[in-house]
Amino acid sequence: MILFDTHAHLDQEDFDADRAAVVERARAAGVEKILCVGTSAASSAEAVRLADQFDAVRAAVGIHPNSAAEASADDWRRIEELLAHPRVVALGETGLDCYRDYTPWDVQEAFFERHLRLAQEHDLPVVIHCRDAAAETLVLLQAAADRGPFRGVLHAFSGDPAFAGQCLALGLYVSFAGNVTYKNKKFESLRAAAKVIPLDRLLVETDSPYLTPEPLRGKPKYNEPAHVVHTLACLAALRGVDAETLARQTTENAERLFLCKRNPQRSA
Repeated sequence: MILFDTHAHLDQEDFDADRAAVVERARAAGVEKILCVGTSAASSAEAVRLADQFDAVRAAVGIHPNSAAEASADDWRRIEELLAHPRVVALGETGLDCYRDYTPWDVQEAFFERHLRLAQEHDLPVVIHCRDAAAETLVLLQAAADRGPFRGVLHAFSGDPAFAGQCLALGLYVSFAGNVTYKNKKFESLRAAAKVIPLDRLLVETDSPYLTPEPLRGKPKYNEPAHVVHTLACLAALRGVDAETLARQTTENAERLFLCKRNPQRSA
C-alpha cells in the first residue's frame, strides 16, 4: 500500500533521538509522504527545515489556536515569509479550541480568520483544528466561503455525522487519526461519521506523536507516521472496503489537496 500521513508533528522533541529512523520506518510501512504541520513560527520554520532534509516530508506553516496568545507580529510575518518556500503546501494548523483555555477567544477567532484569508490569497489548503467548537468554527468557515473559494481539511476529526456533512458542504476534506480506532462509547459518533464521508473527501493521518491507534495504544513511547496503517485498516473495516483500495484513494485525495499547483493571489 502507498499511504500519505496528512498530519504529523515531526518537529517535536519526542522525535529528536531517532527522527531519521522514524521517517525510514514510515517509508518501510508504505508511507511515501508526510505532512509536517507547524504550530508556531518556530515550529513552522522547523517543519520547513525537515521538509528540506527528507524527501518524503512536506510542510504546513501556521500558528495553532493554543499558541496564538504567545504569538507576536514578527511571528506572523515569519509565517507569511515561509509561504514562499517550495516545500510549503498548506497553511496551519489553525482553528478554534474550546477544550483548553490557553488563548482568549477573540484572539483565537482573529488568528483563525487571518489564516483563512491568507490561505485564500495564496490558494493554499488550510489545516483546521476544531476541538469542542463546531458551531463557532462553521461561522468562520462560512464567512470564508462567502468571500470566495477556499479549500482545506478538518484534521483529526472528532465530530459527529452532522458536523461532517456541514464541512463537506463547504468543500472541505475530512481526516481521521488514531482516535477513530478507539471502541469505547465516547467515540461512537466519530466512528459513525467515518462511515459516511464520501470516498473522494477522506484523508488519514497520525497527528503523531499524539493519538496512537489501536492496537498500539499505550505501548510505544509515541505515535509515529508508520502507524497510520492501523487507522487506515480501521477505516476500511468500518466502511466495508478493501484496505488497499482505501489506501490508494486517500493518497490520491491527499495529493489532490496538498500537492497540486497553487495560484497565488487568486482572490486578490
